[in-house]
Amino acid sequence: MRTHTPTRQEAYELLLKYNQSESLIKHALAVEGVMRHFAKKFGEDEEKWGIIGLIHDLDYERFPDQHCQKTEEILKAAGWPQEYIRAVVSHGWGICTDVEPRTPLEKVLFAVDELTGLVVTSALVRPSKSVMDLTPKSVKKKWKDKRFAAGVNREIIKKGAGLLDMDLTELITETIQGMQSVAEAIGLKGA
Repeated sequence: MRTHTPTRQEAYELLLKYNQSESLIKHALAVEGVMRHFAKKFGEDEEKWGIIGLIHDLDYERFPDQHCQKTEEILKAAGWPQEYIRAVVSHGWGICTDVEPRTPLEKVLFAVDELTGLVVTSALVRPSKSVMDLTPKSVKKKWKDKRFAAGVNREIIKKGAGLLDMDLTELITETIQGMQSVAEAIGLKGA
């Protein structure tokens, strides 16, 4: 099968075909927003980075035991470029795949996937319920409380920051900014 460059619309339709969970769809939109933000920051292809962010957890709802492997199968069958597929698979490095993130795109996806979850929960406990007035300091305070957003793997975020040669505060700051760009779509715009 010939590969083709997928459009955002194709990626979004594929996401909806495999996911009904509102929280997973919002997570995909959050990661897409952050990926586009980082692409712009690094002078990279915003569309490509955004599409990969949007599709990264494609298989998670239906095939949690085969996370990343099923996405690889689905995207190969749909004729997606190997570069996109590898990037998606690499975000599961050390968890469910042995594909190490190598490119800036892959490293950002690896670093921000878990972090977006911490940012969401940090925003939701604010009076505003918004990411618009969320500060990195506030997220770092929540970071220290291991019971807060206990499902967020902080070691992966630290490892990702290391891969990017970024300190945690900068990574959190950029992630918040990326999520602010999609605040309405992810339900964190506030009142």
